[in-house]
Amino acid sequence: MTSGLELCRRFYDEVVRHVVDVPHSAALLGRGSEVLGYDDEMSTDHNGEARVVLFVRPGVVVRPEVPERFEGRPTLVEVHTVREFFQSRLGFDPEAALTVGDWLTFPEQHLLMMTAGAVFHDELGVQDVRDRLAYYPDDVWRYLMIAAWWRVHPEVNLAGRAGYVGDELGSAVIGAQLVQDLMRLGFLLERQYAPYSKWFGTAFSRLSSGPALTPLLQDVLRASSWQQREEALMAAYRAVGELHNRLGITAPVELGVERMWGRPFRVVWGDFPGALSATIRDPGVRRIAERWPVGGIEQVRDVLHRVRDRRQLLALLE
Repeated sequence: MTSGLELCRRFYDEVVRHVVDVPHSAALLGRGSEVLGYDDEMSTDHNGEARVVLFVRPGVVVRPEVPERFEGRPTLVEVHTVREFFQSRLGFDPEAALTVGDWLTFPEQHLLMMTAGAVFHDELGVQDVRDRLAYYPDDVWRYLMIAAWWRVHPEVNLAGRAGYVGDELGSAVIGAQLVQDLMRLGFLLERQYAPYSKWFGTAFSRLSSGPALTPLLQDVLRASSWQQREEALMAAYRAVGELHNRLGITAPVELGVERMWGRPFRVVWGDFPGALSATIRDPGVRRIAERWPVGGIEQVRDVLHRVRDRRQLLALLE
């Protein structure tokens, strides 16, 4: 099967570029499995067009005349200015400086949509904008890892606590959430944006750490008792913690086994938040981290999901 990205590249090279006679940029980015490189035969049942996102200068009107089909697929050419496109998708002006607040209110999956895919032709600086969005600034990245570790730490003993009173279903739910949180740490440690749920596991499996971590995380999900779940969570936590230490981005963090409040539940613990906090230099990031490291927009994306809602999120950071 020809990938959607390759199909769209050929559509531009063989058709679109020959009917556009103004300075422009052309790309495949935004929504779509083909943008992320995960498309398959099923993906063609909707949004399976041979398509190009075409960028022109403000005030320029272009209506490319293209055939209705290309290599058996419907065709689509979207026309935008660079500024309008990124404002409509992320709610920021690509000509303005990026702030800490911007980074913490951009949905991660949208950043991935803007930086995945490919640029086929570029006279208007689309790739420059993508390069600016390529990944979080260093201190923002460290803050997001602090927040991710704090999603794990308060919960990790609760899988045992729920199971202890006979609530194995509740224990399993907690274990599954912790698996997701440890997976998210895997993306952060490898400086990769995570996609939304449909492709989350697929993308995780393609991380360099994916093959080693996946069996450990699957053990958590397969556990039939809280004791098995506890053992599996300790192994998974330790493996992610060791990944952190191998990066060398903080002083080595010692990993130990603790029984919180003397209760009969064991957890592996390392002060990753403290080690990371000591390395943050940006005063804007430090101010937010010291209040409480809740992370980015992903925590409230189901409540405030429209681009214009980002203004309300920015106010929350003040």
